[in-house]
Amino acid sequence: MVMFFFGFSSGFPYYIIKDVLKIWMTESNVDLATIGLFSALGLPYTLKFVWSPLMDGYVPRFLGRRRGWILIAQIGLMISIALIGQFDPSKTLFWIVFMALCINFFGASQDISLDAFRREYLSSNELGFGTGVWMNAWRLGMYVSVGLSLLTGLRFSWASIHIILALMMGIGILTTLFVSEPEIEEAPPVSIKEAVTEPFLEFFKRHGALLILLFILLYKIGDNMAGAMTIPFILKMGFSKAEYFVIVKGIGMFGLFGGVILGGSIMIRLGIAKSLWVFGILQAVSTALFAILVMMDHHSVIWMNYRQIVLGGIVGFEFFSTGLGQAAYATYMAIQTNKRFTATQYALLTSLMAVPGVFAASVTGFMAKYLGWEVFYILCALFAIPGLLLLLKIAPWNTSNETLEAGR
Repeated sequence: MVMFFFGFSSGFPYYIIKDVLKIWMTESNVDLATIGLFSALGLPYTLKFVWSPLMDGYVPRFLGRRRGWILIAQIGLMISIALIGQFDPSKTLFWIVFMALCINFFGASQDISLDAFRREYLSSNELGFGTGVWMNAWRLGMYVSVGLSLLTGLRFSWASIHIILALMMGIGILTTLFVSEPEIEEAPPVSIKEAVTEPFLEFFKRHGALLILLFILLYKIGDNMAGAMTIPFILKMGFSKAEYFVIVKGIGMFGLFGGVILGGSIMIRLGIAKSLWVFGILQAVSTALFAILVMMDHHSVIWMNYRQIVLGGIVGFEFFSTGLGQAAYATYMAIQTNKRFTATQYALLTSLMAVPGVFAASVTGFMAKYLGWEVFYILCALFAIPGLLLLLKIAPWNTSNETLEAGR
């Protein structure tokens, strides 16, 4: 339950700026080019490792090292979300930008502390399932924040909607007040200087540190590249936007939720190392299935009568495999952090995780255009191989959770 409520609290504010604000600005007739520039306001989530040492090195006088910082960020979010709704995007754009940056800063700060809390609060065997619950609650938070923006159709003003959005942060605040502070054996940093330098020195002194970083970059690169082109691929295959919405946002999302939860459950039995192997292979297979979809005879009776079922099956399996991989991937990153510096090291690893999604995905359009869909998806599947080969070094098949953790 703690993982569910904190996961919801983490996902809820992220889409207030990413989606809700853009809906509001569009209704206020703000220039489209200006709306597009607001995507850059997500920078705090990419750069959160910069101030994460503060959350390792300084302990608030109330609630403790993790809960204290979580509460500070949540109160900051509640105030910022309420205030942004009191401005008019068409008249006071500067203050909208300022408050949006505040929301993203406090949201990223909350994530730093929440990720550290999850790592320290759960045992190594609980991390897989706990992360699965967290990820699905995170997405639920996203759906709720975007869904509440639709209240404008019921004559709610944007100012009122933002007050309601701010009050939703009370779920996380109450959880913070009632849950206990994680207990760790390792002593936290005694100074900000130590909190800044020691996490990096400790990590890079480990045997195979560079291989671990390379694995984080490569494990999901093929899956991310394929996912970046899902919308144009489905539309180019002759499916309508309505069919895309039902299949991807309906069947696909259910597959993703199921994959994340089942992946966490499987990790309890298989362990993290075996799960990384199995889920990584399934990710590659699910990507390759899209190439088979291209190779099918689109004039055949089977395609004409059952194309929605075929696409639904492939998309459902692909999202399910992605969910499995996400659960194992996030758990592996968490277990690689030293509990003395959880906030800093996890923020660094998650920031690094986002790099392939930005740079590799940016070339997928050129690949699909010049190589064709069939070759594109086969290549994306093959890109899974380097990450799997790295497992031979960093997480061989029979490696236990305890050995992976001790390998730090």
